[in-house]
Amino acid sequence: MNRRPQIALLSGGKRLHLQDGPIDLIVEAKGREADVRSAYEAAARRFTGLLDELCSELAELRKAADPLRTALKGIVARRMHAAVAPFATQEFITPMAAVAGSVAQEILGAMLAAAVLDRAYVNNGGDIALHLTGREQFTVGLMDRPDAKGIMRTMSVDADDLVRGIATSGRHGRSFSLGIADAVTVLARTAAEADAAATVIANAVDLPGHPAILRVPANELLPDSDLGERLVTRDIGALTEPEIAAALEAGARCARHLLAAGLIEGAALRLLGETVLVGTTGFAAPHRLHRDQIQAIHA
Repeated sequence: MNRRPQIALLSGGKRLHLQDGPIDLIVEAKGREADVRSAYEAAARRFTGLLDELCSELAELRKAADPLRTALKGIVARRMHAAVAPFATQEFITPMAAVAGSVAQEILGAMLAAAVLDRAYVNNGGDIALHLTGREQFTVGLMDRPDAKGIMRTMSVDADDLVRGIATSGRHGRSFSLGIADAVTVLARTAAEADAAATVIANAVDLPGHPAILRVPANELLPDSDLGERLVTRDIGALTEPEIAAALEAGARCARHLLAAGLIEGAALRLLGETVLVGTTGFAAPHRLHRDQIQAIHA
């Protein structure tokens, strides 16, 4: 049975809001008026029933990914698996690590199949799929931590850049994290790839066995978590500056490896007020914003 998602234009009529269960999208397109209208109609059509498609394969999506094969059938589900497969030989990861970015990418793809657009984005709770042409740019804002007002750095993605996906993961996000990063934001060629890589790098920002870090089994917090009994971070006590630096360096090593492998285009790692950049130097000086998640800033 198909669900009935909420579909509405936001005030001003420029952005489209699509919400169904845990999926909450903000969509904006730029182009001729008729093309933007066609793109929004296509986004709404593809969004309707998408959550049901994912739920029909949820048991398989919650299993550890096989790096070489999958029994998944749906287009989005298979995209999720493809995004996490490069990491599956080295660590436990499920296709759910790429769900938000994969959904954003699917909706953007439906829009571009229906209309010619100058610029568009689909923002799924901070995991963003991008389309840019000509001289169009997209300015990315990075919160020091995604659940509170804090320091923010910005950078612009140009149409001739390879980046078309942005994602953030960490212990303050919507999902559980095995690491201690406040937030890790990744730039990649697709939103699905950015989502998977952000999860992996955020898990790597860690101090294993440190007594100041409170960890609990994921399934005690959410009985059907895809992480099962694996310990996830719930709180962090006092850490010294060298400990913070060590945790960030562990994550940075992981990010540098993914950069060298062509799996990401850059990353920003943040922990207790400290930030490390990998593969990207274009972040402007920090300033304060009053929002609670990564977001787009429009010129």
